[in-house]
Amino acid sequence: MNDLQWYTVGDARILKIQDLTLAALTPELLLPDWDDATALQAYPDLSETLDASETKVLLSVHSWLIKDRGRNILVDTGAGNSKARPAALFFDHLQTVWLENLMRAGVRPEDIDFVLLTHLHVDHVGWNTRLQNGIWVPTFPNARYVFSRAEYDFFSNPAHDSVRNKTSFMTRIDSVDPIISADLADQIDVDGSEVLEGISFHPTPGHTPHHASLVLKSGMERALFTGDVMHHPIQVCIPEWSAVFDADPQIAIISRKWALNYAAEHTAAVFTSHFPMTSAGKVMTYDQGRGWSFL
Repeated sequence: MNDLQWYTVGDARILKIQDLTLAALTPELLLPDWDDATALQAYPDLSETLDASETKVLLSVHSWLIKDRGRNILVDTGAGNSKARPAALFFDHLQTVWLENLMRAGVRPEDIDFVLLTHLHVDHVGWNTRLQNGIWVPTFPNARYVFSRAEYDFFSNPAHDSVRNKTSFMTRIDSVDPIISADLADQIDVDGSEVLEGISFHPTPGHTPHHASLVLKSGMERALFTGDVMHHPIQVCIPEWSAVFDADPQIAIISRKWALNYAAEHTAAVFTSHFPMTSAGKVMTYDQGRGWSFL
């Protein structure tokens, strides 16, 4: 385990569990307001977030493992294996080594106590379940899966089964419904209150109507798990740039600014869902604005 990069926040230890890295979208496709000159001026280290050709954005898909107060906690569960995603081919019938990566950290699926979900998109809930004898069963049989009741209701309402949400409805069926059927789900109201000791869910809508970001408090320190409030470090510098995946770009801007303000005010370590490299960092405040520093 010496090669595993653990982060310490108070008494908690945090590790990225990698699922896959995508190099599929140009910056302009990911962030419709993208402008090369503006981006380079705001974030001179732009090349480190791009593929070798420097034409496609590197998007990491992963989970965060938290060891805290004797608990093994996962924040989001990646894309999962063997799942049919005809409308999202980058996630279609994957075969990744996410589970092996978890066990390299000395944690078996049976050891997970809680699974905390920021939202119910395809690349955040996939390893909730795995295929056994043709049936989707909970990957973490001893865990409580905690997520927004309103988020689940939204992706269960046939009125919302649109082209944009088609994959999310398929994802709900194979990656969330089996958790509910197994009586492992704790659906909560997202209001900033503590749902587990030291952990709170905060409303950050926009990417999805009921998206949440998570705060971990340990000792005098805090960690912020942003979910899909941001997809690229440039959004720390230019929060007005929303991603193509955001259902409501204007509300997403408000949520992004809240998350950035929270991180800056509390000197919180920030654990993102799609930034490349370590995916973890700090929000830095300068006279000219804000910037991102990878941990």
